[in-house]
Formats: sequence, C-alpha cells, structure tokens
Amino acid sequence: MPPDRRPREDSRRDEARRDAALLLDMLLAAEDAQGFVAGMDEAAFLASALHQSAVIRQITIIGEAANRVSRAFQATQPAIAWPDIIGMRHRLVHGYDEVRLDQVWAVVRHHLPALAATLRPLIPPDEPA
Repeated sequence: MPPDRRPREDSRRDEARRDAALLLDMLLAAEDAQGFVAGMDEAAFLASALHQSAVIRQITIIGEAANRVSRAFQATQPAIAWPDIIGMRHRLVHGYDEVRLDQVWAVVRHHLPALAATLRPLIPPDEPA
C-alpha cells in the first residue's frame, strides 16, 4: 500500500468513529427526552417549565450532534430529516423567545420515537477494549 493512502484511510476511519459517537449522542438524547415526559399528557407538559426545559435541552443536543455528523454520512441516510432536525435546534437556540411548546410536544411524542428507531441500527456495537 502506498504511504500516501494510509492517512486518508485513517481519516475516514476517524470520521466514521466520530459519526458513530454523534449518532449515539442523538439516540441517548432522544431517549432521555422521551423518558422525561413518560406518563405525561400535553397539558401536564405545558404546565411544567422543568419538563419543557429538559426536553428542549435534549432536542438541542440532537440538533447540534446532527449538524456535526459528516455530510457524507448524512447523504447515506436520506430517511433522517437532517435539515429539519438541525433547523429545530437553531429555532430553539436563536428563537428561544418564540418557542412553540405545542411543536416541542409534537416532536418529543411523534418524531423522536421514529428517529430513535432509525438511529439504533446505525450505531455500531462497542469495540472490545
């Protein structure tokens, strides 16, 4: 193997590891957000600033991690709504004073379960130490 090929292979391997870690971050945040509202209805969510803040934080993490996933990997997963996920993060962070809690509720109840189900098979098993 020519010496100039190895750095690119290492770079691709590093990118794949980084993407896997980011996907795991997305999955864990989605699961946390869903867990935070388990057993709640929308009215209880809308009445609880604590739960709202916790869920919004996790959705923000999902969006930030999604934004950091390589464009090459994103292109292989068109079923994931990358621009919508990243856009939601931007709206929550930069439009914090205009957050629509009904939309946050819809995301945590309807979109995150599907996202988590899509992410699970994409995350490689832990490598032995």
